[in-house]
Amino acid sequence: MTIDLESFPPEPWCVRETRLRPDLLAQTESIFALANGHLGLRGNLDEGEPRVLSGTYLNGLYESYPLMYGERGFGFAEDGQAVVNVTDGKLIRLLVEDAPFDIHRGTLEHHERTLDFRTGILTREVRWRSEAGHAVRVTSRRLVSFADRSIAAISYEVEALEEPLRVAIQSNLHANQEDRPEGADPRAGKALGDVLDSLLHLDHGLRVVLAHRTKRSQITLAAGMEHVIAAEGDVMTLTQSEPDLGRVTLALALRPGRPVRLTKLLAYHWSAHQSVDWLRDQVDASLESALAQGFDVLAERQRAYLDDYWERADVELDGDPEVQQALRFAQFHLLQASARAETRAIAAKGLTGPGYDGHAFWDTEAFVLPVLIHTLPHAARDALRWRYRILPLATERAQQLGLKGAAMPWRTIHGEECSGYWPAGTAAFHINADIAYAVERYVAATGDEDFLREEGIALLVQSARLWMHLGHFDPDGHFHIHGVTGPDEYSALVDDNLFTNLMAARNLAAAADAALRFRSEAAKLGVVPTEVQSWQRAADAVYVPFDERLGIHAQDQDFLAHDVWDFEGTRPDQYPLLLHFPYFELYRKQVIKQADLVLALHLCGDRFTYEEKQRAFEHYESLTVRDSSLSAATQAVVAAEVGHVELAYDYLAEAALMDIHDLNHNTQDGVHIASLAGAIIAATAGLGGMREFDHKLEFRPRLPRDVSRLAFSVLQRGSRLRVEVRRDEATYTIREGDALTISHYGETLEVAPGVPQTRPIEPEEDRPPVSQPPNCEPKIRREREH
Repeated sequence: MTIDLESFPPEPWCVRETRLRPDLLAQTESIFALANGHLGLRGNLDEGEPRVLSGTYLNGLYESYPLMYGERGFGFAEDGQAVVNVTDGKLIRLLVEDAPFDIHRGTLEHHERTLDFRTGILTREVRWRSEAGHAVRVTSRRLVSFADRSIAAISYEVEALEEPLRVAIQSNLHANQEDRPEGADPRAGKALGDVLDSLLHLDHGLRVVLAHRTKRSQITLAAGMEHVIAAEGDVMTLTQSEPDLGRVTLALALRPGRPVRLTKLLAYHWSAHQSVDWLRDQVDASLESALAQGFDVLAERQRAYLDDYWERADVELDGDPEVQQALRFAQFHLLQASARAETRAIAAKGLTGPGYDGHAFWDTEAFVLPVLIHTLPHAARDALRWRYRILPLATERAQQLGLKGAAMPWRTIHGEECSGYWPAGTAAFHINADIAYAVERYVAATGDEDFLREEGIALLVQSARLWMHLGHFDPDGHFHIHGVTGPDEYSALVDDNLFTNLMAARNLAAAADAALRFRSEAAKLGVVPTEVQSWQRAADAVYVPFDERLGIHAQDQDFLAHDVWDFEGTRPDQYPLLLHFPYFELYRKQVIKQADLVLALHLCGDRFTYEEKQRAFEHYESLTVRDSSLSAATQAVVAAEVGHVELAYDYLAEAALMDIHDLNHNTQDGVHIASLAGAIIAATAGLGGMREFDHKLEFRPRLPRDVSRLAFSVLQRGSRLRVEVRRDEATYTIREGDALTISHYGETLEVAPGVPQTRPIEPEEDRPPVSQPPNCEPKIRREREH
């Protein structure tokens, strides 16, 4: 269902819903979700119904379940893991005289919700008239604190509009809520049912604390709510608790112009090791801290946090209000997914929904961290520290598979492999190189040598050992890696996937460099000189498949020999192909789910000439169907580089509007964190032309006709570089820190504080248009044309 611009107008600093669309309830629950990387609340209506998915999530809190196979195989993953919908504290219900506030009954005279990116507050304003004619105004404000990672707060205000009214407000804390049954879409989350066993329920004054433990993973959580009432006249209160429900009810008489304001404070703590008593005490302490601040102080601190963030992270794009809004929406949700994750994973859907079971994939290191490295480097470091923390499990997994080094899980929450499908899961070993790439990029951008010495080197070394075991040298001295799956999941178990080979080479070279620089740390990992030499030899000799007949690089050794997919015979309603065709049929054809070789053109761009990039991009464009939200951003970056700037902008818009327009029809399960990060990459690396090779920033900016100005900041080695691109020129300014040496269209520039550097943009090359498979043009372009 498309989200229309009348109901959701493009605004620069918020997403606003001007009327309630019940048909879009599932999507808006994701779009209006609030999170801080530790705690996430879906954007449900305050009263809790109607709803599609209730959704309260704690990063890392999962339930395990046995993975079922028709026929088991050695090395198959044993258990799945799924994020748990924990105790819901968002619920606030209202009774006006004898009528419950219900959008399906009475008359909803006004409804507006606004998610403000500058304040981090979700505001809802409602005017409702009961069937008996009693009118009230309800205003709620909701936040999940960036400053206090365990705290959420809601301000709920009710006003009688025309006459005195008696009202009752019920504030609930509810565990084991029932949601929709499990569907057929493999991208959606698993329906777990009631997985929380009650451990305690306590109430005192206007406070309730509930504690539960997951049945199989044995993780304990405690959730609590506290209340502050501001009202004129007497207020009757009742506090109750039972195993899965806590409730505070207040009743009072309202006069017009004299609203009641209820402040609801929530606290969540969980642990796989601490006792329930410990967690209960943490909840009480957090609630006391929140009480001492109150909603207004929490809101002030939220605004201050975001002011600092936007100063460093904002991407300004003049000329297209819709895409400008989407880029800020993207940056806001990236922050929400990562800010307080603190050595927990950044999941594919963040904490906005149960899609993909709440798992983290390679998306994090390949798409999300390259953005965070230059905007929120501490969050990037914490995400890499999570990978370091699960390294023992990855080493154990490699041993189980008979491999050396570490085999990072394709999808996981806790660290164990949870992919039940080997060809598109375990065989995608490139995740090791993606993590190594992020380590290398993080250290280059921040100069954090301590991280490299203490944690990064272990990730590089154990991944390098995996590649040496997976690969082999042929008689001619080439290093091959066979039987793997690259980013394109429609081509599985292939030999010499070019992306995998080049990323592995980069991993091997980085590991060798780190081992030579930090010899004592490398020795502790058992590294010997001959091992380093073998890494260097393999990195230099990695095989790069090239098709002489077509004059292009091959996605893998055999891809270009396959029959081409019957695109003309594929109906529009048969996309995504994975939901309508067996994988066997996909694997033996030339059809690309998402950018694969084209991603190599971006991340390993220094390994190709400009002409090679042009030929390869234009060829693979005709085979790529983009059944993954990860593809558009990469195609945008390379399209801009090789002279297809208007096409690049179409792809940028697709990546940015993936969730606001629900382009992949699964925003209901949570927003697409990597696609949103990809939109930022498409802006900065695509239109901004930013690359980082040999620890130096390079820029080749180019703007499409609809954009008159692009501006963004880059944190590099403690300095903040401001890049401002206009139609004919680009200006580089140091806003904080020391001078930086950069490159503009190959010219070396020394940018010193207080001395902006402005250079002209080279004339655009006139390239003939390229074509995509039928019905696979950029989605935004198709929408506008139809």
